[in-house]
Amino acid sequence: MTGNWTEPRPNTDGQPEVSTSVDNSAFEEALEALRAGDPVLVHDAADREGETDLIYHADAVTPDAVARMRNDAGGLICAALDHETAEAFDLPFLTEELDHPAASDHDLGYDERSSFSLTVNHRDTYTGVTDKDRSRTIQALGEAATSPTDVTFAEEFRVPGHVHLLKAAPELLAQREGHTELGIALAKAADLSPAVVVCEMLDGETGEERSPVDARAYARRHGFTYLEGKDVLANLS
Repeated sequence: MTGNWTEPRPNTDGQPEVSTSVDNSAFEEALEALRAGDPVLVHDAADREGETDLIYHADAVTPDAVARMRNDAGGLICAALDHETAEAFDLPFLTEELDHPAASDHDLGYDERSSFSLTVNHRDTYTGVTDKDRSRTIQALGEAATSPTDVTFAEEFRVPGHVHLLKAAPELLAQREGHTELGIALAKAADLSPAVVVCEMLDGETGEERSPVDARAYARRHGFTYLEGKDVLANLS
């Protein structure tokens, strides 16, 4: 699917800037992409993490998709679930379960709390870290999210594992505007189960987060949709 983007505007220093206008067409294209099993790129906000994540619906995470996230994105591959699904699986926020001094007094700078829950492998995997194994775990999470009350989580998954779980805020975007909530909100708007995979896009040369301009260029090269967090918020408000 061809992405929709706005060419960056040069500022007074000759450097490109990200457009501040809301892109409604990119939002609709993102929903179509997720329904088709394609990834989308979402930049949260310059005054938050300032990161662009590659996001798939969990059902669409094949071994090739895991390889793309490893090689092209390079961040942490995480499976995000909405709060209700995570609660049905009895999944906690990790910081609430760890009895260790390092788990307290967080000063994240960009948010009040982390979304991290447990790490899991599907019980049918071997080490759990291969592209095939992580795909198996993630697709099983997507399937389980369609009817969470019918799933005995511990019978299908084991802890610890190689897929990091994220638990969305109870009120989703009304409470938190992270990639966890943005991805889940997009899945729900696309009438998909509330399970997505997010992976931060890093710059292979600097090791820092990939800039929005470079992320847009990547989306254009691969025919993916890029959108800003404000595009999601504006269309779902």
